[in-house]
Amino acid sequence: MSFFLSMLLALCLDRLIGWPEPVYRRFSHPVVGIGHIISALANRLNNPDWSAPVRYMTGFISVSVLLCLLAAACLSVMSFLPSGWAGIVLTAVLVWPFLAAKSLCSHVRAVETPLHAGDLPAARQAVAMIVGRNSVQLDTAGISRAAIESLAENTSDGVTAPLFWGVLFGLPGVVVYKAINTADSMIGYRNKTYVAFGWAAARLDDLVNLIPARLTGFIYALLAKQRCRAVQIMVADAPRHRSPNAGWPESAVAAALDIRLSGPRHYEDTVTADPWLNKTGRDPSAADISLALRLYSRLLWVVSLLLLSGAVLVFLAGNGAGV
Repeated sequence: MSFFLSMLLALCLDRLIGWPEPVYRRFSHPVVGIGHIISALANRLNNPDWSAPVRYMTGFISVSVLLCLLAAACLSVMSFLPSGWAGIVLTAVLVWPFLAAKSLCSHVRAVETPLHAGDLPAARQAVAMIVGRNSVQLDTAGISRAAIESLAENTSDGVTAPLFWGVLFGLPGVVVYKAINTADSMIGYRNKTYVAFGWAAARLDDLVNLIPARLTGFIYALLAKQRCRAVQIMVADAPRHRSPNAGWPESAVAAALDIRLSGPRHYEDTVTADPWLNKTGRDPSAADISLALRLYSRLLWVVSLLLLSGAVLVFLAGNGAGV
């Protein structure tokens, strides 16, 4: 019961407070610290003069060292926490910084507001903060599409996945997951610099997101007005996405809002040939960002209810076993 309740309290804290700007300015953020460790390991162990097999190995060693250090630190911290409600609350406080429910909403809202006002330059600047594609020439549909895709994908990365692993393993599960996710975002690229060194981080990220991404997608689909249709589109289109996981929440949101997502996009000097998700849907607009944020809010309530239900079931099962 304690892990369910700790995750629920952590989610409530994050939704209400987020990570306060004064705290960030004074103490930064735990994920930033993890990023510094990853950068230090990459600087030392990703030598461009080394062969690809050696860099595959050093990348694997880097991720292993990172995860072992963090897991050991978290287990040590957990061993000092008191039992009962005090331990539940303290675990929630420790987990809270690793969730991104409020910040994700704020970043997407920062795109929606200028786009509603017709300020395309400001909207492009805001969307460039949350996606990697070239936003300079994005029109209203392109900006809306990028913002909604980021919201859908990061619902899993920033909310449901850390909570999923937290329910299973407590604080170590959350922190190790975020370390894997951060490593993937920093070194998990298929370019000359990281294709070998970042392979382990990228594949591990695919693995730990396998269940949470699909769970997120199914929750989004079940919140759609036409649930069966949304599930059908998600199941059909998700495997066509270039990511083995991101396609599930993205295609579910596309179906729920009856818009088309993904498709060709610009990255620096290249244009991808990504297929459309829900290709018969209309192009999204600023109004669809608002609808996506409402859908996201409803998902957070569903996740909260699932965590509460899990806590109750574990409590009842424990009492039954005691009898």
